[in-house]
Amino acid sequence: MRIAIDPWTLAGRFRFQGTYVYAQNLIAEFKRLADARQDVEFCLFTAEGAGNDADSVSPQKHFEVRREQTLASDAIWRMGGLGRAARKAGADLIFAPTASSMPFGRVPMVCTIHDVTPIVMPSHGARSTIILRSAMWTLAKFSRSIITDSECSKRDLVRIYGIPENKVSVIYLGFNKSVFNTSPAANRDEFLRKLGIDRPYLLHHGTIQPRKNLERLIAAYRLMLARTPDADFDLVLPGRLGWDYQRILAAGKDAAGGHVSTNRGRVLFPGTLSDEDLAVLIKGASLVVIPSLYEGFCLPMVESMACGTPTVVSETSCLPEVSGNALDYFDPQSVEAIASAITKALYDTTLRIQISTRGLKRAGEFSWTRCAQETLDVLMREGSGLKGN
Repeated sequence: MRIAIDPWTLAGRFRFQGTYVYAQNLIAEFKRLADARQDVEFCLFTAEGAGNDADSVSPQKHFEVRREQTLASDAIWRMGGLGRAARKAGADLIFAPTASSMPFGRVPMVCTIHDVTPIVMPSHGARSTIILRSAMWTLAKFSRSIITDSECSKRDLVRIYGIPENKVSVIYLGFNKSVFNTSPAANRDEFLRKLGIDRPYLLHHGTIQPRKNLERLIAAYRLMLARTPDADFDLVLPGRLGWDYQRILAAGKDAAGGHVSTNRGRVLFPGTLSDEDLAVLIKGASLVVIPSLYEGFCLPMVESMACGTPTVVSETSCLPEVSGNALDYFDPQSVEAIASAITKALYDTTLRIQISTRGLKRAGEFSWTRCAQETLDVLMREGSGLKGN
């Protein structure tokens, strides 16, 4: 079985985004699987000047890195270039790690549609959202099979696109266990000082955008401080600036207003950090808060659980499912509910131990090795079906 991998989401502009992390880790695991098996080989495309990190992937036995210059043109690649390249490479099947390139051409495609964010809660401007919705509709309808990140996303896909349930396979993601774990963080105090953090803090990490519900988180944090005079915590929000982030930054600047000390109630935006630096922040946090309005899987939540840090999250979308109902949950539409959940998790020692222990155990069930093996099982099944026809 020869499987062509679409590298589109490995473009440098997508670094630190979830789809990039997903593709990067699956490729690493596919290389390991290809080395151990005799019944499958992979082909990954690259192009000079494309700004695509597929260039950094080394070829090996049963894993070809193939030059295909049409990858340098987004429009050509997405609207048929991938299909032509896969046919030239002799592929039996295409695997697309994200909903981007269209399933045009003779080589069938299996696509991962991580969630239906462009439909239920757009994270981009109007033009980009229209393009994303069109791509998702086409892929949902015409891909041979679909992989998604959670049962919640599967239900959304089936409901919105009217596709059969047996067309969609749920495969949970993994996380970097060598980084996100309970090992003590080296040089933590020095790193926190560099970020200007000199007191206990609450944490949320992820793209700064409306879907993450950070305006309400800031308001809830402010309410918690107002109600708890002895509370002295910063709120730290690392992450790249995404779409429509200006109001969130403005809310953060205003968060200290109204307190006795202007240094109390600080909201810090450290920007984009490496996984290693994020792990230091997570391990040092008093509490991680995930107030998202919609998620397909939520890697930041799993990373926090894996570090053993007490974590409270929204009761919406896939979050209770992925966390295994191991955490404490709140209504993300209610500032009051978020503030109450934060206060309880900060001051209830029994609850903190409970959600930390349960979250750590649940996180142990996720791995990129398992994700890649289950993904390959779907690809081999679909490819075998083609050969059978």
